[in-house]
Amino acid sequence: MRYGFGIDLGGTTVKIAYFDETGNMLSQWEIPTVTDNNGARILPDIADAVKFYISKNNIDPASILGLGIGVPGPVNSKGVVNKCVNLGWGVFNISEELSKLTGFPVKAGNDANVAALGEFWKGGGQGCDNMVFATLGTGVGGGIVIEGQLLHGAHGAGGEIGHMVLKRDETVPCNCGKCGCVEQYCSATGIVRLAKEHLAETDESSVLRSLNPITCKDIFDAGKEEDAVALEILNEYYALLGEFLANLCCVVDPEIVVLGGGVSKAGQMLLDGVRPYFYKNVFHAASGAKFTLASLGNDAGAYGAFKLALDSFG
Repeated sequence: MRYGFGIDLGGTTVKIAYFDETGNMLSQWEIPTVTDNNGARILPDIADAVKFYISKNNIDPASILGLGIGVPGPVNSKGVVNKCVNLGWGVFNISEELSKLTGFPVKAGNDANVAALGEFWKGGGQGCDNMVFATLGTGVGGGIVIEGQLLHGAHGAGGEIGHMVLKRDETVPCNCGKCGCVEQYCSATGIVRLAKEHLAETDESSVLRSLNPITCKDIFDAGKEEDAVALEILNEYYALLGEFLANLCCVVDPEIVVLGGGVSKAGQMLLDGVRPYFYKNVFHAASGAKFTLASLGNDAGAYGAFKLALDSFG
């Protein structure tokens, strides 16, 4: 039996998991992400944590097939990171650098793409060859699997679905600098923005008016209680999300669409809400896509990172 590590590098913490080659997670822990001095300590800290774990548990280094890592930024197929603003990183080959520090082969990918691979392998996308994964959180990220292969793209920006333009007449800029991105409407912060705009345009009574701040969960909870204003907000949200996913599926034609992130905690209510708008907008030949919820939660990145290593070095 061979083993390896899946590493999910975030702006606050680094999740590190130890797997066997069948995909069983045997151990998991976290270390802080130290971003001082343009993130100079991040990779050495990860290497030290991995080497300490191996030593502490008397693991034969020869049994380690390699490491996989997901990072919050574009990464091309050769492991070159094209700036991770939140970490202070510029352009460099993370696979080569981390390999030098650990002594093991390393495969790197974008964190959202890697999480998609995790869901494809051990989560909501199991058993499929073509999958769209959308994470609806503070922003909108995701990943695309085509014929069993994760889409990285020529510049490491494959699967940046949150920055497709959904409204051309938008005047407020997205964090990326463009206007009208999917992320501005279909994220958890996007639905709150829709709610604030709607409440400002109407005098209708709503439980949402007594809440400050309003959260994504508040809106769904109010909708469950048949609050008329909340239902109108949700209907607008479902329409935007359904149109976005329909356009995406016209390109990918997936067997399944997996929804994750904080918004997905709305569960069946979210799936039932988006389906009618998806079917209204999708090209008929791509209308067979099924919808499901992500099942790995915060572990998706670690699973996907290890799968990168397993596919490359296993």
